[in-house]
Amino acid sequence: MECAEGSGGSCYHLEPMSPTDPGKRDAVRFEPAALVRTEAAALEALAERLEGTMAEDFGRAVELVLRCGGSNGRVVVTGMGKSGIIAQKIAATLSSTGSPALFLHPAEAVHGDVGVLMPGDVVIALSASGETEEILRLLATLKRKGDALVSFCCNPDSTLAQASDVALDCGVEREACGLNLAPTASTTAMLALGDALAIAVSLRKGFRAEDFAELHPGGKLGKRLAKVRDLMHTGEDIPVVAPKTAMTDVIYEMSSKKLGIATVQEGGRLCGVISDGDLRRLLEHEGGAALSKTAGEAMNAQPKTIGANELAAKALAILEEQKITSLIVVAAEQRVEGVVHLHDLWGVELI
Repeated sequence: MECAEGSGGSCYHLEPMSPTDPGKRDAVRFEPAALVRTEAAALEALAERLEGTMAEDFGRAVELVLRCGGSNGRVVVTGMGKSGIIAQKIAATLSSTGSPALFLHPAEAVHGDVGVLMPGDVVIALSASGETEEILRLLATLKRKGDALVSFCCNPDSTLAQASDVALDCGVEREACGLNLAPTASTTAMLALGDALAIAVSLRKGFRAEDFAELHPGGKLGKRLAKVRDLMHTGEDIPVVAPKTAMTDVIYEMSSKKLGIATVQEGGRLCGVISDGDLRRLLEHEGGAALSKTAGEAMNAQPKTIGANELAAKALAILEEQKITSLIVVAAEQRVEGVVHLHDLWGVELI
């Protein structure tokens, strides 16, 4: 990490503390909790700036990211060393919350990788000192090819900050390091600022849990955010009978489709449902006479339904609350689109 001389309120103007100096030896014996509190103090200071002196600049940065998304541009995040690692995480967070982003390594950029930068893109450059050589070599190209340059710097008077369309201050009183050298509090501030920017943009876009699910199809998170349409039985797998279907045929349809229900439909529209529980109760009350009824006479005319675009977790909540095993998936005018079964939801580990 480079340290710029005369950098104002950041840690980059402070002398490192030497553990061999008897007068300063106790100062470097920080407890782990004290080191964490140093980083927490840096975040508190950042939060105060976001609510005060930096609020307008942060709002401009949000607008630039929104504008580039509106023109199909991307956010290109760059940084060197530890700042580069934070830049990669910020790019990933932006992409996962609906703002297409990628990481550009500044050293590789000057050897051809800058070709990924297109008109309409916004560049976010991270440099604690604001004087990182690899990034400064890119400045002319970034300003020429991209739509705008946003910087995260600890020194607002640095070359990078002064060249930026928007410079966001990540300055910290000191690093969480006895020598005041290792990038710790400053990189934590950069990470938090990147998260704040990504989430602020996603909120302005109206990004929903359903959108998040589309971008996270794998793993536990993707399963928890799966939609009903991803799990429902459709087409020939749906057990269908007409209101005038005899009960013997209803039983055959229920058994062959193995969902424990039969949908009663007319012209593709849902009239009602007969479940195996409904059938058992009917036989208990009416005995053999139950088999002389039609589906329309035996059905539940007010079955529980759900839309295909609802989260599967919502379907599971309804099934468990109502103590039933299947929900009918319907579209406009009660047109049947599918059936979602309790076992299908258990199978994707929604709980």
